[in-house]
Amino acid sequence: MTVETRPARRLHRAWFVAAAAFVALLAAAGFRAAPGVLIDPLHEEFGWSRATIGSAVSVNLVLYGLFAPFAAALMERFGIRRVAATALCVVALGAGGTVFMSASWQLILCWGVLVGLGTGSMAMSFAAMVATRWFIRHRGVVTGVLTAAGATGQLIFLPLIASLAAGDGWRTASMVIAIAALAVVPVVLLAVRDHPADIGTVAYGAPEDAEVARPAPKVGTVRRGLSVLFQAARTRTFWLLAVGFAICGATTNGLVSTHFVPAAHDHGMPQTTAASLLALVGVFDVVGTIASGWLTDRVDPRILLGVYYALRGVSLALLPQLFTNSVQPSMWAFILFYGLDWVATVPPTVALCSRSFGEAGPIVFGWVFACHQLGAAFAASAAGAVRDQFGDYAIAWYVAAGLAVIASVASLSITRSRKSQLAVAA
Repeated sequence: MTVETRPARRLHRAWFVAAAAFVALLAAAGFRAAPGVLIDPLHEEFGWSRATIGSAVSVNLVLYGLFAPFAAALMERFGIRRVAATALCVVALGAGGTVFMSASWQLILCWGVLVGLGTGSMAMSFAAMVATRWFIRHRGVVTGVLTAAGATGQLIFLPLIASLAAGDGWRTASMVIAIAALAVVPVVLLAVRDHPADIGTVAYGAPEDAEVARPAPKVGTVRRGLSVLFQAARTRTFWLLAVGFAICGATTNGLVSTHFVPAAHDHGMPQTTAASLLALVGVFDVVGTIASGWLTDRVDPRILLGVYYALRGVSLALLPQLFTNSVQPSMWAFILFYGLDWVATVPPTVALCSRSFGEAGPIVFGWVFACHQLGAAFAASAAGAVRDQFGDYAIAWYVAAGLAVIASVASLSITRSRKSQLAVAA
């Protein structure tokens, strides 16, 4: 009698690629976490108004969003690994360059242009590309985990940046971010591969007899990105997603991420305490985004988006009454509630782009994400102007709450689609 033993199954390479992508996104998130805690130090040292500093943040957010669809097309042309490694080097250059600045235009160049382009190449379209190419099973969960990398990066870097800025100065904080970005480059080069076919396998969850074939590189990066945009813009689904995600950006990156710390400081709360609260938003966001990915595999994404935006509007409407010089239980409740909702919108939005636009889904999501960042850029500048004009941020919070309700209605209005609406681009 013989006993037949099966060889232990090796962990699919897709998980290693996802892990490396998580680390890369985590590092890229470091400098995006900096604006909220560096506004006051820059204002004190250079005398620049909050609106001026906010304009640099706006340039960063605009480029971060507008470059995302072209980054997705670049990844189709040159590969995920090359684009991600180059982007991290650009982030490091921009972060390190701020140490030597002495004029506001240099802030816009380094903080706005260089870091905006670098992080734009490592934006959520990068996460969508990895999840789409390497996963069929658990794609929603992987999208949620990779999206959460940004929040985790905020969790790691924000208290550190606040502590360094308060103790050693904002220049030291900037250099730490630059070094962290460079340290991740070898991880990307060693672990990430552009496509499962590069190592003779198929995406995780694909049938074992599926064809192992690498798609031909797409030429004409700009033309490809614009072609997909022009076709997607003819559909109602694209504009409803774009409106919702623009409001998503305005109510997260643009308003809360940039202005929560100075708003809390206006009420007597120490910057380090406020930064720690914002970092806790990142903690709960990790849980919320992963849970959202799990739900996206099981629940209609349109309903998820409608609920997420409505709940966000409620929390923002209550926020102005919660600021005090110390952390009260009501503020802890806001941090928990808002954190779970922070970027839980991403997995269902990615899913809707993939379902509605087929293989062009990652690029379409790049354009939708560009709208997210345009909304964020507008909110970053507008909220700074509101603070300069009225002496507090109250109006900004109330307007954001109303916009979130509009996003909820837009999301619920999306028509269910069963096939790609971009026959040519897909």
